[in-house]
Amino acid sequence: MKSSPISPYIALMKLRVVELLLVTTLPALFLAAKGVPGLKVTVATLIGGTLAAGASNAFNMIIEVDSDRLMDRTSKRPLVTGQITEQAAFIFASALTLSSLAIFKIFTNTYATVLTAAAIVFYVLFYTIGLKRRTSQNIVWGGIAGCMPVLIGWAAVADGLSLTAWLFFLVIFFWTPPHFWALAIKYKDDYAAAGIPMLPVVASMKSVEKQMWLHTIGMIIASLGVNYSEKLPWWCWVVTALLAGGFIQQLLRIRKGDGGKAAAKLFQWSITYLSAYSLLLVIAALLK
Repeated sequence: MKSSPISPYIALMKLRVVELLLVTTLPALFLAAKGVPGLKVTVATLIGGTLAAGASNAFNMIIEVDSDRLMDRTSKRPLVTGQITEQAAFIFASALTLSSLAIFKIFTNTYATVLTAAAIVFYVLFYTIGLKRRTSQNIVWGGIAGCMPVLIGWAAVADGLSLTAWLFFLVIFFWTPPHFWALAIKYKDDYAAAGIPMLPVVASMKSVEKQMWLHTIGMIIASLGVNYSEKLPWWCWVVTALLAGGFIQQLLRIRKGDGGKAAAKLFQWSITYLSAYSLLLVIAALLK
């Protein structure tokens, strides 16, 4: 059965990754609106955010096509297999970028538009080109781009930012390294073959674990900071504590030396943590 001609272009956007960005955008919209945000701004933010993240991912694949050829995990990407040309991919990514910025400008405000542009530039230039191949802390600082949807969503509603917005930004900032390092442990050989100095490739497991713990503690503190800033009820604190306990339990399994299997479970639990905590914030905003 022939695949659709648009399938390679959709693959460039890495929509499975984008889903998680949208999950963290929703709480920002609800919290900033102190309830249900307007339909127009919600739809515009989610569509514009999807296009912006998709553009960033497409530019990323263009830049990294050579290293993608060296990794089993990325060897089936459309530029590697020749399903589309780099020129076509560049035109597509550029069109996504312009469409995203136009949507934010027309349907939200200048603040959210500028933050969206900054997120794309940061991911493509500072992370993909500047940091990824130069430092083992690449994902720590490069992960800032993945934190931006929170600020963008908040700004789209409030035309400004608050303490809660920045605290939620920090939740994702500290969440990102353990999430991606868990993946890097599983695909350590792939990253090594491509010459990408992800922390698990260039550092001992003891060092990786230590940094995972530091970021996890930062994530939990920031989560509690959001709860405090928003004056959330006691049950939100209980749910947050349970989620944090699950995260810590997965980290302990890595310490026991379970290797790639434990890392894969931590990776999955990290997605559960962020998704469940985001849902918790939406529910809390609705019940206020």
